[in-house]
Amino acid sequence: MSPKEQGYYMPAEWAQHEATWLTYPKNPDSWPGKIETIYPSYHLFVKTLAECEQVHINVDDQPMADHVSNSLAKIGTNMANIHLHLIPSNDAWCRDHGPAFLLKKGGGERAIVNWNHNAWGGKYPYELDTEVPLRIHDLMPDTPLFSPGIVMEGGSIDVNGCGDLLTTTSCLLNPNRNPNLNQDLIEQYLRNYYGVDNIIWLGDGIVGDDTDGHVDDLSRFVAPDTILTVVEHDAWDENYQPLQRNLQILNRSRLANGKQPTIVEMPMPDLVFYDNQRLPASYANFYIANSKVIFPTYRCLADNEAAYILEALFPDREIIGIDSTDIVWGLGSFHCLSQQMPAITTTH
Repeated sequence: MSPKEQGYYMPAEWAQHEATWLTYPKNPDSWPGKIETIYPSYHLFVKTLAECEQVHINVDDQPMADHVSNSLAKIGTNMANIHLHLIPSNDAWCRDHGPAFLLKKGGGERAIVNWNHNAWGGKYPYELDTEVPLRIHDLMPDTPLFSPGIVMEGGSIDVNGCGDLLTTTSCLLNPNRNPNLNQDLIEQYLRNYYGVDNIIWLGDGIVGDDTDGHVDDLSRFVAPDTILTVVEHDAWDENYQPLQRNLQILNRSRLANGKQPTIVEMPMPDLVFYDNQRLPASYANFYIANSKVIFPTYRCLADNEAAYILEALFPDREIIGIDSTDIVWGLGSFHCLSQQMPAITTTH
């Protein structure tokens, strides 16, 4: 029986977390020439998370564990909420290589989905990353484990916990993921292993995104019936048309309950370039923690507008912007770096 048939579903990110999982960044090839510049913002991200929930961090070995512990303690992190695990990895993007956590309806049991990971279509080494869900499962062996046997990345989907899922054709239908699966078959996997009923397919992602269009740079559920989506106001910008097409799709979409979702538009930040490369800077790559929403900022005026929009959408959470100008040189930000583990007490 599939997870869905057994009553499992993936809760929305705003549901209560038991913890957040991270994989510590250490690969200089991901931030060529400037990996050292990312750590102040990354450590601040971890410190902020540890103020409101447990944080589990995968590290390669004991020397790295000691370094991470010392670095976080120096900035006043609540170390009682930090848990380091010797789980080696190729890269830092735990959203994509980490497990997907499910809950049984009613909240009484949690499960792990071990999707395959192939580094966004074989672009980078991944032999360690693809083992991370199994290594995490080793830490909680009584947790049911499901292994669908296909490639899927956490950043390629978003759910509202009420039967709806957002994704993109540019990523999930890319032949570099699951070339033997058509859209209907992929939808079956999404329904069976995320416990959803309704799938909204967007189109292309933003310029500079090496994931072939992850939805967490584009559109996010912020409430059961509300979707935030980024738009580009400059008609000459390369992102203008793809984001307008996605907006049109959302405006025509329906939820599992038959209702039309409320669509909230979020501006894009000013262009971020490094080494003559346009980077996938987007305010949609925020992370919803237990009492906070942590969003990336990019040293421009639009940062303030993004904060105001998030404050209106999450009045019960503190909105915290952390500079991601250097982090996004790795072609991702805070949502890409993190994976929520829902609390077993969460109800559907």
